[in-house]
Amino acid sequence: MLQGTIIVFIVFGVTLILSLPLGFLVALMRLSRFKVLSRIVQLYIFVMRGTPLLLQMIVIFFGLPSLGIVFDRLPSCLIAFVLNYTAYYAEIFRGGIQSIDRGQYEACQVLGFDKMTMYRKIILPQVTKIVFPSVANEIITLVKDTSLVYVLGLNDILRLAQIATTRSGSLTPLMHAGLIYLLMTGILTKVLNTIENKLNYY
Repeated sequence: MLQGTIIVFIVFGVTLILSLPLGFLVALMRLSRFKVLSRIVQLYIFVMRGTPLLLQMIVIFFGLPSLGIVFDRLPSCLIAFVLNYTAYYAEIFRGGIQSIDRGQYEACQVLGFDKMTMYRKIILPQVTKIVFPSVANEIITLVKDTSLVYVLGLNDILRLAQIATTRSGSLTPLMHAGLIYLLMTGILTKVLNTIENKLNYY
């Protein structure tokens, strides 16, 4: 089961590294004045948030081959996770961006800031502070959601625990798996709380 944590770390790390910046980018597209782009992004977010992550994994791994698009088990999981969590983070970032007072955007324009500087120096630091609790909650959920990869046959903690349970006829391996997840989420919660406290500079 400890070997299964490697799969958990891979899925968790890749999803987090890719979905956070993509979520911010999708949030900006969602707020775009270009209505066609905004509607397309809105539909994407609706589909990703409205269907189970498990179903999305199954569609990518088992459904796309019928269209001639084939992915291995791990890439299928990573694609599904990144697409799913990008949608959730996009909505979180959208709420954070829209919570910034309009006057700050106007002040940046008066001061002659270009959009890149405005978002990097003024908007993004405030949005980060506002959305961090919600993002942290999704990060914790991500750790637990990694257990879904077993459905595609990847040897994560839960799948190995189920195999051990079948062999031994005891629920002890599943209890051990639960403790491993609890330990990981406990450590991550502590780290995220520390970061959140540092962001509370007012």
